[in-house]
Parts: sequence; C-alpha cells; structure tokens
Amino acid sequence: MEDVQIKLSALWVALMLTYLLGDVLRIFSGDFKGGEIGGMEVSQTMYLGMAMLMVIPIVMVFLSLILPHNINRWANIIIPIFFFLFNLVGLPTYPSAYDKFLIIVGFVFNVLTVWYAWKWI
Repeated sequence: MEDVQIKLSALWVALMLTYLLGDVLRIFSGDFKGGEIGGMEVSQTMYLGMAMLMVIPIVMVFLSLILPHNINRWANIIIPIFFFLFNLVGLPTYPSAYDKFLIIVGFVFNVLTVWYAWKWI
C-alpha cells in the first residue's frame, strides 16, 4: 500500500470528523431544531438524501485504500471538488462562527486531498 493512499484515507477521516463536530456543536448550541432545516420540515426522502451524501466521505476512507491507482486518483480529485463546491454554496446559510470555521477547515482538507491525489503519479 502506498503512503499516498494512507494520507488520502486520513484526510477523509479528518473531513468526516469535522462534519460530525459541526453537527454535534449545532445540537449543543441550540442552533438545531429536530425535524427542521431552515424552518422547513424535513421528509424521510430528504433524510435519505442527506445520509447518501454524508456516507460518501465514510466510504472514501475505505476506497482510498483499495481502489486501483487511476480510479483512486480521479475519485480523490473529483469528489473533494464536489464537496468543496457544495459547502461553498452552503457557507452563507450558516450564521454561527463555529460553523463557518469548520467549513473552512473542511475546505482545507478538500484542497489537500485534491493536491495529494493530483501529485500522485
């Protein structure tokens, strides 16, 4: 196993934990109201969509270790770019400083993932 694969996997773990920390802080700070997002009631379909989206970093922890080189490299370039753009669009919707800070930390992890994958030959 190559050193780059371990670094990529670790970056996915770090990103996942950053997202989880944001969720935990949102609950403890009172910024989260169960069953609602932005004052809108959340349906089971929306929860399924969120679960599918947020399982991607979890799956990438494993896939970064086992995928063949070329597929691995491109997955670790394309998927972090998607998450970077997704969070960039959502950034203005978070009123709390801790959320903005954690999203920026997530941006750093996304950029590092793309950088390591891009330089991986």
